[in-house]
Amino acid sequence: MQRAALFLMIFLCVSCDFFDSRAVRTQKLIEQEMKGIDWNAVDQFPLFEGCDELASKEEQKKCFEEMLLLHYSEILGDFEFVLDRSIKDTIRIDFLINDKGVISILDIEQDSIITNQIPGFNGIISRGIRSLPKVRPALKRGIPVRAKFRIPLIINTK
Repeated sequence: MQRAALFLMIFLCVSCDFFDSRAVRTQKLIEQEMKGIDWNAVDQFPLFEGCDELASKEEQKKCFEEMLLLHYSEILGDFEFVLDRSIKDTIRIDFLINDKGVISILDIEQDSIITNQIPGFNGIISRGIRSLPKVRPALKRGIPVRAKFRIPLIINTK
C-alpha cells in the first residue's frame, strides 16, 4: 500500500501537465508559435501579373517595385508640366495593399516645391494607384494579409 501511495505522490508531482485540458495545451502551443512569428515581414510579396510567385522573396520584391515604378513613369510621362524651374526631388508614397489586393494611398511625402510647382500632383498619384493592374495580396503562412509599403519616386525635370 505504501508503494502505491508513493507512486501516486510522485506521479502527481511530476505529471501536472497530464491534468491540463486539451484546450489549455493547445493554447500554450499556439502562444509559443505566435511568439516565433515575425509579424513585420511577409512570406510572399504582393505580385502583379508578370511577377513569378515561385521566385525568391527578394526577386518578388524587386519585381513588385519595378512594376509599380514603371507604371508611375508611364503615368507621369503622359502629362506635360509647365514649371518655373527644374525639380530634382524624391517623393515617398506610403500605401497599403489589403488582403483582397486593393491598393490605397496612406500618405504622400513631398517637398513644398513640388506642391507649388505642380498643384495637382497628388491627384495624379492617386489616379495612378487606381489604374494599376490587378495585384495579388501579400501572403503570411499562406494566408492573404495586409501589407504597408513605401516607394520612393524620383522627380527629375530638366
